[in-house]
Amino acid sequence: MGVLLVLCMVPNETAATEISRALVEERLAACVNCLPGALSTFRWEGRVQSEAEHLLLIKTTKERFEALSARVVALHPYELPEVIAVDVCHGLGPYLAWVERETQSAQGDH
Repeated sequence: MGVLLVLCMVPNETAATEISRALVEERLAACVNCLPGALSTFRWEGRVQSEAEHLLLIKTTKERFEALSARVVALHPYELPEVIAVDVCHGLGPYLAWVERETQSAQGDH
């Protein structure tokens, strides 16, 4: 199956909480960590901007990534949210197995 770490910046704690809870409740993610206090500098619409943001560290599987990405886009307040997945090459076996178990669809889910 394979575990992924998905990075996603959000503008505030409200968005972080809403997205995190939805992803875990819907079994799209096993766990989401929110790191407040990030400063992002980027070019948007021809201007360099800096914004305070929160970083979400989302643990999921390759199998669930497309559904997770679509859900983040649906919930996210930004026009173009960051959704970047990084393969987890190594990790504690029981933890990785837990991520896989927690992201399996519940019976009756499609």
